[in-house]
Amino acid sequence: MGTISPPQPVLLIVAVSSRYDAALHWAREKIAAEFGVEGGVSPAFDFTETDYYTATMGADLKKQFLVPATPMDPGRLAAIKHLTNQWEIEYATPAGHAEPRPLNLDPGNLTRAKLVLASTKDHSHRVYLSEGIYAETTLRYRAKQWHPFEWTYPDYRREDFQAFFTACRELLHSRAN
Repeated sequence: MGTISPPQPVLLIVAVSSRYDAALHWAREKIAAEFGVEGGVSPAFDFTETDYYTATMGADLKKQFLVPATPMDPGRLAAIKHLTNQWEIEYATPAGHAEPRPLNLDPGNLTRAKLVLASTKDHSHRVYLSEGIYAETTLRYRAKQWHPFEWTYPDYRREDFQAFFTACRELLHSRAN
């Protein structure tokens, strides 16, 4: 029988997608106010791998990753997904943009071995967490590089995204020591 022990702390990572710089800025302020100082902020990458969001979010989307500096308990992920869903609604209502969903927030967590994303949708490769939220391992880290799975979204396969995740992995390693 294995010994039950608490999980290792992880870094929260929030993917922020929008066509509006103001939305990216707003999300950055909300995340910093809720979770503390930034440990990492990616460039605002062009999000060109799919047109899935065009109908609700418009064209010319950017995706930026925001990572608070302080590691957290991975058991908080479901509650954080609920919070970010509320923030999307909070931003959309007064923002006055033409699109019904001008901001998309996708939280996950990063360990030294994997990148996990939260989802409201069940699928064969997702595990139920709680409160209607599922988690999927999107990337695994092995032999000094990130490796996708068959279900990994095309943008998470990008080298520039993965270079940012590697920097975050190094931040987590430095915080754990």
